[in-house]
Amino acid sequence: MDKKESPAPTNPPRTLGPVPNLEQHVRSDWWRGIFNALYLKTDGDVVDDPRITSKEIDTFLEILRPSPEAKILDLCCGQGRHTLELAARGFLQTEGLDRSHYLIQRARRTARKRDLPTRFREGDARKLPQSDQSMDYVMILGNSFGYFESVDDDLRVLEEVLRVLQPGGRILIDVANGEFIRQNFLARAWEWIDRDHFVCRERSLSDDGERLISREIITHAEKGVLADQFYAERLYSAEEITQLLNRAGFAHSMVHGTFQPESQRDQDLGMMEQRLIITAVAPPQAPRKRRSQPKIDLHVAVLFGDPSLPDALKPSTLFDEDDLETVQRLKQALPTNGRYRFTYLDRHATMLDDLKGGTFDYIFNLCDEGYWNDPRKELHVPVLLELLDLPYTGAGPQCLAYCYDKSLVRGIAQEMEITVPDAAFIKPEDSTFDLPFGFPVIVKPNFGDSSFGITQRSVAHTPEELLRAVSNIRSKFGYEKPILIEEFLTGKDLSVGIIGNPPDDYQILPIIEEDYSVLPPDLPPICGYEAKWLPDSPYWQLRSIPADLPVGTRDFIVRSCLKLFERLECRDYARFDWRLDSRGTPKLLEVNPNPGWVWDGHLAKMCAIEQMSYPEMLQAILRAAERRLGIPVRQAVHAN
Repeated sequence: MDKKESPAPTNPPRTLGPVPNLEQHVRSDWWRGIFNALYLKTDGDVVDDPRITSKEIDTFLEILRPSPEAKILDLCCGQGRHTLELAARGFLQTEGLDRSHYLIQRARRTARKRDLPTRFREGDARKLPQSDQSMDYVMILGNSFGYFESVDDDLRVLEEVLRVLQPGGRILIDVANGEFIRQNFLARAWEWIDRDHFVCRERSLSDDGERLISREIITHAEKGVLADQFYAERLYSAEEITQLLNRAGFAHSMVHGTFQPESQRDQDLGMMEQRLIITAVAPPQAPRKRRSQPKIDLHVAVLFGDPSLPDALKPSTLFDEDDLETVQRLKQALPTNGRYRFTYLDRHATMLDDLKGGTFDYIFNLCDEGYWNDPRKELHVPVLLELLDLPYTGAGPQCLAYCYDKSLVRGIAQEMEITVPDAAFIKPEDSTFDLPFGFPVIVKPNFGDSSFGITQRSVAHTPEELLRAVSNIRSKFGYEKPILIEEFLTGKDLSVGIIGNPPDDYQILPIIEEDYSVLPPDLPPICGYEAKWLPDSPYWQLRSIPADLPVGTRDFIVRSCLKLFERLECRDYARFDWRLDSRGTPKLLEVNPNPGWVWDGHLAKMCAIEQMSYPEMLQAILRAAERRLGIPVRQAVHAN
């Protein structure tokens, strides 16, 4: 493992000490945060051993005998060890999906390094992004089944697998032999996992006897305790798995015996000690409820800014050919199947009447210019929709109001113990002010988005440059509201995207950083107004690349973004901008609800790294809103 991936946190957690009841400390969503770099250490003797992976794939291929052209989904794929092994053997239509952001990013790096054409996606096994009847085989391997608190959630996973399988397609599950584990688990064990790390484990059965509760205390010989974590896994017998497959609608369930890995450490194998291999078939006439319902169009109104009106944020204050092309690209990217019927509304003079007169299932609100192209009235659009009782995508008015005020977001973040840059607030009437921190600084409008008012002249290294920066925002941009002066951070400039709705239905997109290597050395490394609006500027050449971050930094940023998403009441999709200081400490810059939806924007760039196309990005936003609004996948109730 590289030093940058060291799992040791900056402030190591303290162990809880003796715990009389392990089950009381297990979170229902324990699986969200446990599969990280530490997992690859504690379980690496099995899950990171190429020899074991190769033998497992030998066994699975002997059972399934797929053709090289078969479409195979490796569900709950972890770091992609089975997916990559299949691709290396010539199965080139194999893809992996897992909930762990860390493991999926690792899988992608490995695929790029080995030049294997595999696709990895981050997602929830209960809500698969794959379309109906798109896969020939689905494999759930390495004891990755039974993590949810409810059997009903496990059933939902199998029902989703059935939905995406072709008739006659097969599922293969490799899962712990529950009966064996129940009788043979070690209540206490410890082992060295390398020269520096050791792990102590405690185990007990749950109160109902249906799950094995485990505790791991992972310790570094010099740094101390790295983690004290609890998790629970359901103990399925072969008969119980077969019954669950039958309930989901599968046929011809078959148990292919048991096997156990040969660990090089030859120590505590836990749930991996003895596993069942079970297959089942998607019947030709499977009871697929989603396809049995009649297809009914969802009539969706798409709201834009008004191209006939001035727009103060644009350099020419008018919509130009690039803006019109951007809208056209969106229209071409929206789904054209029988599910959707889109109506496009961009005339603000008639928008209210158009909305009243339509029969829309919901509104795709892309009017980030604001009502009448006034950015201060972006929140007015959802207000109107709520007054008309029309459901819509994206953030509500309160969220948009909060996030339009950078100082307010800073205060909320600090309240939540999320780091922000040092800053000073200047009111319009202030002619003099004290700066409670040192140079360099960056000067920005407190209200606004789209980098309005932030240019290369916004970075100041002296008091004279600071005064000129404030004057430039006032005079050139006509901005007469409060100004924020922040310490200028010199580390990596980062963006994080989320599609979906935490805590249960979301996807973290790959974190990106701005590559400032193309800039002349005399220009400050910022992604401001020039980078977004001025093609002749050197900043126009900036590009976004996958962020290379230490695990602890990445985890802190992701956790903070999820907390902010919920606290600020973002919905369906959002983007969060961060920057590292000179010591590598991440600090929040902005929260962007309803972020740029354009084909070449930051959100689309993240999705491209995720191997998600622009049409797939738009579809993901629509589906996130539909699930939040309770709109069935195949049927909608039309508004009157």
